[in-house]
Amino acid sequence: MKSEKISEAVVRRLPVYLRYLNDLNKREVATVSSQELGLKLDLNPAQIRKDLAYFGDFGRKGIGYDVSYLIEKIRHILNLDQQINAVLVGAGNLGQALSNYNYYLRENIKIVAVFDENPKKIGKRINTLTVQPMEEMTDTIKKHNIRIGIITVPAVEAQNVADQLIGAGIEAILNFAPTILKAPANIRIHAADFTTDLLSLAYYLDNGKEGSTDDGEQDNE
Repeated sequence: MKSEKISEAVVRRLPVYLRYLNDLNKREVATVSSQELGLKLDLNPAQIRKDLAYFGDFGRKGIGYDVSYLIEKIRHILNLDQQINAVLVGAGNLGQALSNYNYYLRENIKIVAVFDENPKKIGKRINTLTVQPMEEMTDTIKKHNIRIGIITVPAVEAQNVADQLIGAGIEAILNFAPTILKAPANIRIHAADFTTDLLSLAYYLDNGKEGSTDDGEQDNE
């Protein structure tokens, strides 16, 4: 892997590549070119080659990429060759939906615990998980070596939950609450704000169909 800093845009495209490669693998396709990937994913083939070249020389000239080999390498880059445990805080409708989806995940990021402060939700079963009280969160995170926290609580509660997660040893947070969280520099936070995404998407309805950023890369993230 090159020593230069990898941009967030590159990292966010890797799961897109992986998803399509997994589909090819299921169809027993052995090799794929950057041109084929670009056509299917609506990306510049040169951008795909550049993205992958940050992490190694995976392609063969005139042949392309070995699908199963590239899947293995991208999974390793994304740390998906090991199980990464996650905890979800907020067992409302969204939290339950995410926990139900977790049941079908094929990759190695797994929600292993769900928490809520509402007594009516504590003890409720969501697939194989039982909603636990917040008081048990720190011990559970340490016991199961949980590294990722998912927040699906109301905005007014989100910062407090984030502080508790970070204090318990969480290294990264996926935040679904519509608010900006503050955290130490070593804690990675990604926001999943449906409202902001919808409002920004609405801009393009009457302002052209451009879907690219200033650097010419497609904004499909």
